[in-house]
Amino acid sequence: MKFSSALQFNAVPDWAQYYIDYSGLKKKLYVIERDIVSQNGQPGESTGGATDESHTLLEPQNQAYAAFVPLLDAELAKVDRFYERKEAELFAQADMVERDIDKLQGIPTLQRRSSATFFQKLSDMGDSAPRIEGTSSAQPVHPRNQSLDIDSTIPHDVTNAYIPHEHDESTYAPSLAGVEEGVRGSSHISRTSMSDRVHRTSFSENEVLRRELRIRSRDLFILLHDLRSYAQLNYTGFSKITKKFDKVTSSALRSTYMTETVHAASAFGEAAQNRLRKHMEAMAYAYGLAAQCTSLDDALRELKQCLREEVVWERNTVWRDMIASERMVDAVGVQSPDLQGGLQKSRRITNTQRQMLRLSLCTVVFGVAWAVPLFSGVEQQRCWAMLVYVSLLWATEALPLHVTALLVPLLTVMLGVMRSPAKSHQSLGASDASKAVFSAMFSSVIMLLLGGFALAAALSKHDIARMLASWVLSRAGSNPRTVLLANMLVATFASMWISNVAAPVLCFSLIKPILRTLPPGSTFAPCLVIGIALASNVGGMASPISSPQNIIAINTMHPAPSWFQWFAVSIPVCIMCDVCIWLLLLFVYQPNKSTPAIHQTRFTSERLSRRQIYVCIVTVVTILLWCFESQLAFVFGDMGIVAVIPLVLLFGFPTVLGKEDFNNFLWTVVMLAMGGIALGRAVESSGLLHELAGRIENIVDGMPVFSVLCVFCALILVVCTFISHTVGSLIILPIVSEVGARLPEPHSRLLVMGAALMASGAMGLPVSGFPNMNAIMLEDTLGNPYLSTMDFFKAGIPASFVAYAVVVSIGFVIMSLLGF
Repeated sequence: MKFSSALQFNAVPDWAQYYIDYSGLKKKLYVIERDIVSQNGQPGESTGGATDESHTLLEPQNQAYAAFVPLLDAELAKVDRFYERKEAELFAQADMVERDIDKLQGIPTLQRRSSATFFQKLSDMGDSAPRIEGTSSAQPVHPRNQSLDIDSTIPHDVTNAYIPHEHDESTYAPSLAGVEEGVRGSSHISRTSMSDRVHRTSFSENEVLRRELRIRSRDLFILLHDLRSYAQLNYTGFSKITKKFDKVTSSALRSTYMTETVHAASAFGEAAQNRLRKHMEAMAYAYGLAAQCTSLDDALRELKQCLREEVVWERNTVWRDMIASERMVDAVGVQSPDLQGGLQKSRRITNTQRQMLRLSLCTVVFGVAWAVPLFSGVEQQRCWAMLVYVSLLWATEALPLHVTALLVPLLTVMLGVMRSPAKSHQSLGASDASKAVFSAMFSSVIMLLLGGFALAAALSKHDIARMLASWVLSRAGSNPRTVLLANMLVATFASMWISNVAAPVLCFSLIKPILRTLPPGSTFAPCLVIGIALASNVGGMASPISSPQNIIAINTMHPAPSWFQWFAVSIPVCIMCDVCIWLLLLFVYQPNKSTPAIHQTRFTSERLSRRQIYVCIVTVVTILLWCFESQLAFVFGDMGIVAVIPLVLLFGFPTVLGKEDFNNFLWTVVMLAMGGIALGRAVESSGLLHELAGRIENIVDGMPVFSVLCVFCALILVVCTFISHTVGSLIILPIVSEVGARLPEPHSRLLVMGAALMASGAMGLPVSGFPNMNAIMLEDTLGNPYLSTMDFFKAGIPASFVAYAVVVSIGFVIMSLLGF
């Protein structure tokens, strides 16, 4: 999690506007990087070949200081003013609680501890301190003040805990539910309303005062803890933004500014922290007296429970808001507001009406396919109607793709399309058909898909993919040609392991510093963006787990190819495709004319943590086992069983991958693959596949294998340009396999693998695959898209033909040599 998101996640919602504006400062820093640093030269550049970094950057550094330090001072003053105001307000209320506690009658005496001993005891009772994901643990406000560690009482996975609908006090003292009212949302504790409510009860006046003081001391303890967390988060924010400034400008602002300015502020001084400790101890002591705790340790346990529940509720609320915001941004099909008046608005077809229209048309075509006899067998005719219906639903997206996939087993059983595998080929009843279709849906291929998702999640979550990609790009230099090729190769390699869905997202995040510093009108920006998108599509060919269509191909091929065999074909094809597309982009965009040199990508060397090393070991071992699966078949059986190993090893330790990571799997893709497998089983069982293959065989009769490969690759190229690569593969690959098996010299595996590779090479339109859709939505800081549809016509369609030529030439030769 980035610090800007972590700041929003951990901040007190009511105080949000008073925290450091980290995102705003970061945007200002990028402007400084573009306008000052980049225009005055890169670090280490100088005339005559000499390298004098301090001399080269002296003037840009002074300009950067003059532009950025006043912004830091303004944010520091805002934070300091709010801290002083809130501190005075809370301390005054705490002093009132201490005075009122003396009014209690017959109160027991609790032994006070010194602050250091008190908070050491509090820390010893808790769990490990919460951490901001993706960063080191929260930095203390001052190095000398480490005895205070209230956060250590909150588990780091607190956001996954149970969220109560209301804060029930029955766990702290009996018969108090419904009486207390928390004041978490406000720093002012209302005592009048509490007194009015309490006087209507039958308790004694002393008991009423005791309960009121218990509520006030508890709420003040939580607010004081929030004030301490407020200081910690802002301190971390100033430390991180100054560190980022130093990285961008190659200066040393952080050490001087933090020591001389930030530490001098009252919010981060040692005196302020000592006052905070003193009042938190006083509130814990007052709570123990008011709650009639037998010891101060019991009071601390109850306060920790209150604090934990408060943070759980607050963080989950903020998290839900963040997720809701992201979903609103990423939502598809949302209608734009109508600005043309009520008459035209009433005549416009809504998305729901458009969806119902598509669904109705698909259903009508289904009825026609059912009624027009094209096949002699009843099961074949019904399965043909179902195949047409499902294909149209997928192609038009009248229903979401995964919903249509779930419809497949329902239609298969209800329409009675499955037959007995015996020679009699009798129609299966509903019970036998349901068992057959469900047994086919969950196969070793699905486990292979889940294993690939687990590796991708671990490599992304623990920053291993980003570190490796950054290291490669940092060595690409500043020549646009070299940088473009390096980014394309990184995108292809990343797609190989973390899928061609996650790879473009990673690569687009890595090139943002380059895009921000490009001059206006530079052709290198669209060239780089579309280059990564096209290379990510090419990367979908690279490994069996890089795209769903490869999984479908492996399920169709008998026997399935080993990983070594797949790599022997895919890697030369991918490299040649990348090089040819790179040359094509240089010809189309000519980036060196508008941008002779670009901002070089920086790489900060970081030592691998134990978790990162563990993830690397699990990944390498799993890939090796997949590569040698045929030799180890007597141990594991097939690749699906091997895929269980990373699932167990990675999810077995929640600090590596947790429940949320499992929930974030692309389950829609899993459902789509399962539905496709069920459809293939139904088409095969009904005899329709055999019949279709026979008719296509008559068309290609007498054609050499190379010509048949060209025909099928052209077919899947056209289909997958307009619909999903996965959907196109689900429909076409089973037919390709059957036709290949019926050739005079069977080459079923060659045709299936060639068609599967070509499915990833269909990248001519913005809708042709997720990388293209992601690229077309990428915008600059002003909200202008980097790409238009015309860019795909200029580069995407020619790139598809380039991929076609490479697959049917180099791919065909290698597959023939391997005996496919």
